[in-house]
Amino acid sequence: MAYNVKVDVSPVYELLGSFLVHVVRKWTSNMDMGPEWISTIESRLDEATRAAFAEAASWPFDDYDVLYAWAVERGRNNEILDFLKDLELSSPEQLCGRIIQYIPGLTPEKSALIRNNYVPLLHIWYDVYFKDIEPLYVPLLEEDAAEKLTLLDKMEAESLIDYASGGLVVPQELPIEQVILLPIIHLRPINTYCFYNNMLLIQYPVDLPLEDPNEAPNVLLRLTRALAAPERLRLLRYLANEPKTLSEIQLFLNESEENLMVHLRQLRIAGLLQVHLGGNNQEKFCLRPDGISELQIFLETYIQI
Repeated sequence: MAYNVKVDVSPVYELLGSFLVHVVRKWTSNMDMGPEWISTIESRLDEATRAAFAEAASWPFDDYDVLYAWAVERGRNNEILDFLKDLELSSPEQLCGRIIQYIPGLTPEKSALIRNNYVPLLHIWYDVYFKDIEPLYVPLLEEDAAEKLTLLDKMEAESLIDYASGGLVVPQELPIEQVILLPIIHLRPINTYCFYNNMLLIQYPVDLPLEDPNEAPNVLLRLTRALAAPERLRLLRYLANEPKTLSEIQLFLNESEENLMVHLRQLRIAGLLQVHLGGNNQEKFCLRPDGISELQIFLETYIQI
């Protein structure tokens, strides 16, 4: 089944992504928005808000699948307050109906629960944090999305996804009709993706511009850090010829699954691995040749050869 690619951009996605990062803290150790950022935000919150956010951390992670699906179907409600107001004013049946195509098992009761749980917290998050950074971040997101939009007619779908995400490969034979690419800043440098019914949502990272031109760019730092371990160099050599499954890689490296995931994560965020997505969230990994080329380009540019 061939799919179409769409590039979408909205402050709503960034609001959801930043809230998710702060509350869930699932990938914090691997993200630019790390523990120091978490602590800074925590210091701004009163005790009641901290308690409410802590409770939200225990709610089902797939609640965010519903929130992002509502964002996809936001219509003209592209501004955050308009989006939240629309959720507040819509009936449970309306909320369920607009995304049932993506999440067939969703019920009006579940829709109402997610709306009632999250919308008040998203209002708080917007007031205490997001509205201050929105004027800086949104233009960067729109600029990056505009670049990707210009490439829609110039690149094959798979190549555009690989370029935007730094290594995700989405085969045309997957049972999906649409891939939506979303630029996001708070999750950088991690790609996240979610399979829906007939749709795949991919959030790809956008770096902030450097304040000091003499600093090494983040992409170069990630590349050099990823290559600093002998195990990861061996792994890249092993993956140079064809995609391998996780079990094949584990057998080759003779590493625990925990250590292996650390190595794969470092290589993925550096853009040195291609991750081939399959059905049932199955993945295969191989070397990303463009990542090697980017290492040379960024290194030469920075040291001004």
